[in-house]
Amino acid sequence: MTDGERSETDAERTMRLLFALRSRGVTDARVLTAMEKLDRGRFVRHYFQDRAYDDMPLPIACGQTISQPSIVGLMTEALRVAPRDKVLEIGTGSGYQAAVLAQLARRVYTVERHARLVREARELFGALDMPNITAVLGDGSHGLPDQAPFDRILVTAAAEDPPGPLLAQLKIGGIMVVPVGQSDTVQRLIRVTRSESGYDYDELRAVRFVPLVEGLGRDG
Repeated sequence: MTDGERSETDAERTMRLLFALRSRGVTDARVLTAMEKLDRGRFVRHYFQDRAYDDMPLPIACGQTISQPSIVGLMTEALRVAPRDKVLEIGTGSGYQAAVLAQLARRVYTVERHARLVREARELFGALDMPNITAVLGDGSHGLPDQAPFDRILVTAAAEDPPGPLLAQLKIGGIMVVPVGQSDTVQRLIRVTRSESGYDYDELRAVRFVPLVEGLGRDG
């Protein structure tokens, strides 16, 4: 395969991914551009790299998954990230969602309970020249109080209710997007906006995520 043929194939894959994003309701131009620039294949390893441009979740290390691109796009769009925002992500995973956010925000802090995933994500962020991402090993259910408050918080694991410690780390006017549900079959994506008087909740769509787990992973 020549370089020209390989580039054409990559372009076709990117166009297919963008079509899937748009067909599933991702319309924000900044989000689409960020995802178009990012090679999802860099975040998918081993046997599943040939599926990197398919709109589907894929297994990664430590029993976790990389979310399907359309869900990444919809959650990012719902977060309404502005260029000067400081963003907290709970659940680094492969690092793909943080890398999307890093193209839209001033600063991204991402917390992961598995040491291996943090280590691999840091290496990848360095290789991609994304110095505005800080990956932290920790218990995401507690957030990152030393860096609070945040303009935006994105949670990539499902909680029974929006976690109180994370709500408390939102700025006034800040937004958190979080999957909420007691089982892996009945979950709703919720957008929480903090106001002077409290919190406003908007239910967005049905989703399915791994549960938000307290503590560090066994490798952490």
